[in-house]
Amino acid sequence: MATENTLPISQLTVHLPYHDLRQMLRLVRLLFRLNQSADYRDRVFPDLPAVAQFDPGHAALMMGYDFHLTANGPRLIEVNTNAGGGYIAWLSEQLAGRVSANYLSDRFPQRLLDSYLQEWDDFSGGVRPLERVAIVDEDLQNQPLLSEMVGCCDWLCQHGIDAHTVIVEQLQVEDDGVYYNGEKVDLIYNRHCDFYLETAPMKKLKEAYLSGLVCLSPNPFAYGLLADKRRMVLWSDAETLAALPLSISEQQLLLAMVPPSVLLAEQNRDDIWSRRKKLIFKPVTRFGGRGVLMGKGITKKRFADLDPETTLVQKVVAPSVETSPEGEKFKVDLRLFVYRDHLLGVGARLYQGQVTNLKTVGGGFAPVKIV
Repeated sequence: MATENTLPISQLTVHLPYHDLRQMLRLVRLLFRLNQSADYRDRVFPDLPAVAQFDPGHAALMMGYDFHLTANGPRLIEVNTNAGGGYIAWLSEQLAGRVSANYLSDRFPQRLLDSYLQEWDDFSGGVRPLERVAIVDEDLQNQPLLSEMVGCCDWLCQHGIDAHTVIVEQLQVEDDGVYYNGEKVDLIYNRHCDFYLETAPMKKLKEAYLSGLVCLSPNPFAYGLLADKRRMVLWSDAETLAALPLSISEQQLLLAMVPPSVLLAEQNRDDIWSRRKKLIFKPVTRFGGRGVLMGKGITKKRFADLDPETTLVQKVVAPSVETSPEGEKFKVDLRLFVYRDHLLGVGARLYQGQVTNLKTVGGGFAPVKIV
């Protein structure tokens, strides 16, 4: 199993005010309730591919809600349907002596196991216990969080659930289900970032998913409703929110915590260029900070090359900072690990540079202390 020597774990502790955590949880629960609303789905579905309009009848494992802390409270930066780092965040707390009032250390393993079991029950109707899980990604040997996936498999096996890390090409789709090495797979924990199952290797899995042959979690339905970056345009637009089943206070919460976000295609490019230094540009179809550009450093040529239909323009929210005993400063990205509207745990990533990464010396996942 992976250890602290092979995983990106920081020696620092991140401090999170309790009232900020409460606000973050309020937003998470509001977004989950909103995504259950028929009015919200009617508003979002026209923008989604058909695969994301298919409701598989279950939720999504390991949702991640990423926040920056500001002087005026937490701000939502991104929602993820295949959020990595839960195991590493848990291990960071174990190594730090459970500094966080047990927000991860005591509760996380059981809550995470319960989420796997609940996903399977919702999919299968509880006809039999969960027996076999495949953790699927691409190019496994070059995945930065492969050690975490291996650790997750070891942990599931300890609980009597046969689990393997696989690439999608190793799966066989038959008329009665999905198989790996001749054994039927019950649940696929999907870490692959082809969120709408559009690439050639994912097409056979897409057919199995739409046919109800396997429990795929997370899935395109959850991604389209909550994690597609274009949803942040809706959540930060006062006129749209007023037409949804939200109270005034709920609308105000969204407008306060979701940075103003627009699609470049819907804006005057000259105006955006003039305000670029306070903006950040994010490709809606990519993940993990890939392709993200800070407006203060973008060139005219790079700006001109941006695809207006797939570029999210967002007001910059500077991250908070933790300082090491030696005086070194690290930016902080906080992540709530969530199943449906239930908190699994809290993690933090420390980094230097433009966007979150797991390569900063002294950075990585850090334990969180609630203060």
